[in-house]
Amino acid sequence: MATGLAIREITTAVSVQVRDLVSKGLLQLPADYSADNALKFAMLMIPDVKDKDNVPALKVCTPESIQGVLLEMCTQGLNPNKKQCSFIVRGSKLTLSRSYFGDICVAKQVDPSIEDIFPTAVFQGDIFEYEIKRGKIVNVIHKQKLDNKNKAIVAAYATVVYHNGAEVSTVMTWEQILQAWRQSPIKPVNADGTVKPESTHGKYPEEMAKKTVVHRACKPIYNNSNDSSLLVQSVRRSSDESDAAESSEEISENANQTDFDDVIDITEANRAEAPEQTDKESEADPF
Repeated sequence: MATGLAIREITTAVSVQVRDLVSKGLLQLPADYSADNALKFAMLMIPDVKDKDNVPALKVCTPESIQGVLLEMCTQGLNPNKKQCSFIVRGSKLTLSRSYFGDICVAKQVDPSIEDIFPTAVFQGDIFEYEIKRGKIVNVIHKQKLDNKNKAIVAAYATVVYHNGAEVSTVMTWEQILQAWRQSPIKPVNADGTVKPESTHGKYPEEMAKKTVVHRACKPIYNNSNDSSLLVQSVRRSSDESDAAESSEEISENANQTDFDDVIDITEANRAEAPEQTDKESEADPF
């Protein structure tokens, strides 16, 4: 069990630990990343995180798990205030969950040749074609009429654009997206395959479909990296833990119901690296 005082001590300890790793050359943080700012916002957010029984994380999570999660966050260069990650209670452990903004941020660190990753939803009536070369989806053609945006989503894809101009896409059909959502601890899909309208998935299906396909697109980037750096080790470890938790009903039942699935930001503004906000400027956002 942690306390308000303990969380301050933990964040201070993590800050010292990160500085030590950086000074020894064991960790390289993004040039525009401030671990101290990220820790400050995490310290403000964690007291509001609760488990499935509405019990605060600070009352059920071990200090060791909190410290470990904060170190993972800094190692991956993530900031919860930029909607790049969130915190989830699973049993007596606090765990880290990356948003699709976080997935893109980390993928660009793992593979510096990546310029950006662009997710897009495909609607009924759209013209959507692509080629497959050596098992990779390339040369995507997507044409859309404005009225189609009001129709059902039939697929989503994420295109990884490299600095050399190469593009590789990942495509998921609507059924594949639903299957991924069925693994979510918050259970947004009904038994008949319909999406619960009151869930975030039901309210913002396009954004959630984009989140899902970005996560799928980033997995091979993480897994195919030969880098043995702390960043890659941390990314693989947190991804494996998240996937294992989502596939285990017992653990999923202990997952905090405020998974990032319920706190996505639906604006593109957060994709930019905005200046850090002060405490007074930072306000709670339902998304």
